[in-house]
Amino acid sequence: MTLSPGKLWGLRRMADADGFFRMTAVDQRPPIKGPIARHHGTDEAPWEDVARFKTLLIETLQRESTAMLLDPHYAIPMGLDRLDPAKGLIVTLEDSLFEDTPGGRLSSEIDDWSVGKIKRMGGDAVKVLAWYRPDAEPEVNRRQQDFVKRIGEACARFDIPFLFELLVYPLASDDDQTREYVEMQGKKAGDVLSSVEEFARPDYGVDVFKLESPVNASDIPDTRSSEIQAVFDEMGRIAGRPWVMLSAGAGKPEFRNVLAHAYRAGASGYLAGRAIWLDAFAKFPDWDAMRAELDGDAVAYMRQINELTRAEATPWHAHEAYGPDGPRFIPSDASFRTGYGEL
Repeated sequence: MTLSPGKLWGLRRMADADGFFRMTAVDQRPPIKGPIARHHGTDEAPWEDVARFKTLLIETLQRESTAMLLDPHYAIPMGLDRLDPAKGLIVTLEDSLFEDTPGGRLSSEIDDWSVGKIKRMGGDAVKVLAWYRPDAEPEVNRRQQDFVKRIGEACARFDIPFLFELLVYPLASDDDQTREYVEMQGKKAGDVLSSVEEFARPDYGVDVFKLESPVNASDIPDTRSSEIQAVFDEMGRIAGRPWVMLSAGAGKPEFRNVLAHAYRAGASGYLAGRAIWLDAFAKFPDWDAMRAELDGDAVAYMRQINELTRAEATPWHAHEAYGPDGPRFIPSDASFRTGYGEL
């Protein structure tokens, strides 16, 4: 694999000097808006409360992070000026309001935002989440595939890394029905692996995968399981490029177990949110208590998983996809024209 100038620089900005991704997600919208709205007894959460909490996350958690994932609706307007410019900036592009159809879920971009706009504002990478079930209606899957291809093509055109997140979800025929951004209970490892296999094809242009555990986090023991490890190993093999783990609302111990298995399979770090800050958020609206919890237990947890990352993860530039000498970089005039000529 070769890397263009912008993609190489963006990947370096997202990682530490040793090539490990220790990234914190602050882009969640329904998981933050919902509890705040319920507290206020309103249909919609007050913008100021949501943005203030996201800004608090930036202020308290960026010290242990190599990059922060921010959203255009709340985190960027109020919190961007609190982000240390030495940290990587990842911007989410998908709208949190997906369309549920009888055949499956459909994703879309945030209105008035684009890959080009993220590049112009100084973003180091574009993150997109797509809901996907291999057994959804073929037309739904085709539209989801086209959605991801459009983003991948735009990321290549503007020369910025494409960080792609996959989540399986319940279909109408499934028992475990939820629209929440949480791990689907009863999910099948085969659905996760088949989804990764589809989007690992080169025409999607994915540079880094952000993947959920192929096994429910609550079912992963804190000791090594050869059976579960084999599933993680297969997911890493299929991904075929640097990949990180998401937490999907798992608890702290459960997510640490997920990371241990993922790192043995070649993962290069994490991009997680609720496993880190959800306990603190439970203290809303006590802002002092939330800050104390974030500065205390949340930061301590990050230090634990960061130590695990440095000890057991695979540096992104040492991924076998790049060969024994790391990624090849060819700074041709054509690559610069393609990447920057249309900004």
